Amino acid sequence: MAINSYGQNIATNGAVPAASTVPKDKTALGKDDFMKLLLVQLQYQDPTAPMDADKILTQTSQLASLEASNNTKDALTKLTEALGSTNQFSTIAAIGKTADLGSDSIAHQKDSSSTFEIYFPQAIEQGIVSITDKSGTTVGTIKVGTNAAGVYKFTWDGKDSSGKAIADGIYHVDANYTDTKGKAQTTRLGAYPIEAVRFDKGQTLVKVGSSYVPLANVKEVY
Repeated sequence: MAINSYGQNIATNGAVPAASTVPKDKTALGKDDFMKLLLVQLQYQDPTAPMDADKILTQTSQLASLEASNNTKDALTKLTEALGSTNQFSTIAAIGKTADLGSDSIAHQKDSSSTFEIYFPQAIEQGIVSITDKSGTTVGTIKVGTNAAGVYKFTWDGKDSSGKAIADGIYHVDANYTDTKGKAQTTRLGAYPIEAVRFDKGQTLVKVGSSYVPLANVKEVY
């Protein structure tokens, strides 16, 4: 019975493939190559006309500079990787805080409904969600009933109070409500608590509402 170096039966498990080797890049000279060249020069120099000491010192200095440059490059690469990981994982500290996406607007298309989410920081006794145009005129409203604090999804039918379809455009969404203590409160679309952080293919995503958005889309965290 043939046994390989891993203690496996070759007949049963098959031969373990040899580890692949990455071919060495021969397009650039490294510090070892320079050292070899210097030693070869010294070995085959003319005994009657030996190499100038200044020339040897110059080549040695170049070798030292090359090594220092390579070491600096490696150190910077490791530092960049470490900082990238630190920046990613520091985002976890933002969980529970509020992320402002920098916009309270929706893009509405005529004869269609628009769905959006609003975060209510306090428990709701009652309230009104208002949809306004760029001039501040209210073009639609949605009543809000008694609910706990949290993120809620709303669907606007795209019509005003008379049932007329509203034209295409950008509209702003905010809410005025009374909390369970009778205090007047306001909130708007675009500001949500960060519920989770996800890392995907080098990109940091934060969960706001029911969606994950790139951290780059967040304008402010508070």
